[in-house]
Amino acid sequence: MDSAIAKLPAVIESVTILDDVLSEPSGQAIAALARLDGDLMLLGVGGKMGPTLARMARRASDAAGARRRVIGVSRFSTPAHEAWLQSHGVETIRCDLTDAAQLDRLPDAANVIFMTGMKFGATGSEPLTWLTNVFAPGMACRKFARSRIVAFSTGNVYPLMPVAGGGSVETDALRPVGEYAMSALGRERILQHFSGALAIPMAVLRLNYAQDLRYGVLYDIARAVWCGESVDVTMGHFNALWQGDANAMALAAFDHATTPAATINLAGEETLSVRRIAEQFARLFDRQVALCGTEASDALLSNGSTGYRLCGIPRVSVGQMIEWIADWIRRDGPTLGKPTRFEVRDGTF
Repeated sequence: MDSAIAKLPAVIESVTILDDVLSEPSGQAIAALARLDGDLMLLGVGGKMGPTLARMARRASDAAGARRRVIGVSRFSTPAHEAWLQSHGVETIRCDLTDAAQLDRLPDAANVIFMTGMKFGATGSEPLTWLTNVFAPGMACRKFARSRIVAFSTGNVYPLMPVAGGGSVETDALRPVGEYAMSALGRERILQHFSGALAIPMAVLRLNYAQDLRYGVLYDIARAVWCGESVDVTMGHFNALWQGDANAMALAAFDHATTPAATINLAGEETLSVRRIAEQFARLFDRQVALCGTEASDALLSNGSTGYRLCGIPRVSVGQMIEWIADWIRRDGPTLGKPTRFEVRDGTF
């Protein structure tokens, strides 16, 4: 376990404590930010991961003794996120990153984390999806051509893989399914183009899947069991990575930004069975579990070994996440109300 987390809490009793745990930097994240020169800007900071990643960047910079601005940029459709960030030492700027005029007015920053993306609602809003996932990254690269960039992508660019194979590695052929996944590959190609053409040091992170106590595949399964709903096991296996570990690995990835762009999987260490996880939550809740479907022989799986070698080993185990989530649901902890739709196999989001 990384020494930056001396002791994990047995339970997480409030959103305040949860945010503290999600934003606690790893030693590797602190070391990476100690080596960076200049300010850090997070584009698209208003999503599920952005606020705690920005706060972790602030905490890691302070721990490293690095005097820098940490700036979060978003439309802030959830105004509470903006106030929360400001209360934790993160400057905020409101900006629609698909609007070139607004983007051009942003200050320069030596280091950028690009988080903007659209997944849910992509079906039926295909033009907006491609604008957000492909056009906006190109505009950002032109604006921040002199910056070092860490950009989020997704494991959805990979095809479904045999469960026994250990998941997709970074050098595997990409065969995205559905318009969201195709636009995600388009985002990567645009980022790769500008990394090479403008000599932008860059790392592209294929995330699969981040977990919080308020959302994620583990939460979706647990909630279904708790509510007596059936759990579809057709997409029978998945990866799960604690969001705080994904945050820390993203900051550590600045050490590995290269030209042309590096590609790194961020994924959980285990291939998890939907059936077995559902049964485990049923035991913890002392409830029956209703399963439907039959496990397919393949699933959307990523191999995170390169990410562990470069950016650090996950500090929170799947077992710990399961215990935290079960306790959270029993106590009626809040949810983000954003199902992952992990069971989707045809790319329709």
